[in-house]
Amino acid sequence: MSQVQIVEVGLRDGLQNESVHLSVDQRFEILKSLAHAGLKRIEVGAFVRSDKVPQMAGTAELLELAQKFKKENKKFRDLKYSVLVPNLRGWEEAENLNPDEVALFASSTESFSQKNINCSIQESLERFAPVIAKAKKKKIKVRGYLSVCFGCPFEGKVPEKNVIKLVDQMFKMKVDEVSIGDTIGVADAGQVKSLFKKLKNKHPIKKLAGHFHDTRGQALVNIMAAYDLGVRIFDSSIGGLGGCPYAPGATGNVSTENVLYLMNGLKAKTGVEIQPLIELNHQIGNWMSKSLPSQVSRAGLLKV
Repeated sequence: MSQVQIVEVGLRDGLQNESVHLSVDQRFEILKSLAHAGLKRIEVGAFVRSDKVPQMAGTAELLELAQKFKKENKKFRDLKYSVLVPNLRGWEEAENLNPDEVALFASSTESFSQKNINCSIQESLERFAPVIAKAKKKKIKVRGYLSVCFGCPFEGKVPEKNVIKLVDQMFKMKVDEVSIGDTIGVADAGQVKSLFKKLKNKHPIKKLAGHFHDTRGQALVNIMAAYDLGVRIFDSSIGGLGGCPYAPGATGNVSTENVLYLMNGLKAKTGVEIQPLIELNHQIGNWMSKSLPSQVSRAGLLKV
């Protein structure tokens, strides 16, 4: 039986593109529900400017509550919290709150890099270096996100060689794991197989993750393609929340419920229960006054 890790990104990548801004208390309720459902890797938020991404305001307070929750509940001691830190300033805000992992963000195209973080790809990598050094010194894991790996809203199809070169650079900089992102949900299974085959020839497959958006309904197909090649880490968002505020056309991430339904069918071990997440989906939908896009939560599970 295969062990699959689900990295829950709803509290950061999910909420950052939503027009309804949830409070710190609401986000903490979501975090606790995710933990009780069995999720072990949760992206808590981002240390970014609140005037640029107001949905992430209060990340420090949320992480503090999350750490207290873990400390007071022995059953959640193996819960791992991740936060996005775009630069040294973000690191300085996160450092004293002792996240288990910090995430850094780079783009596969120059246009998207400029739109997203206002700098070139090379400049973004240079910003990484001191953050990685400080994180390593504190024995904090470093995750690299690489966006628009299959297609860019500004430049179109992205050459595989560009993605591979950037993944090489990120691992050379001592990033522990790289998440390969289909930021606008344009990838197809053929692209996914081709890219991951080349990447696994150069890097351990256990250090590669898949981050797929369901914009064109292909996320689960692409996850299956990556799974068949040995990928065992997948990012997903409760309810299919979110997208990227700087990527036109980027709708929701693949929903955690849908991914779990697929993995359960494959008899892959995730340690996560779907039913509590369906209930959480509906709660978040009530807070946001809308129905979240996860098909599994809309339809429910088969009653035996």
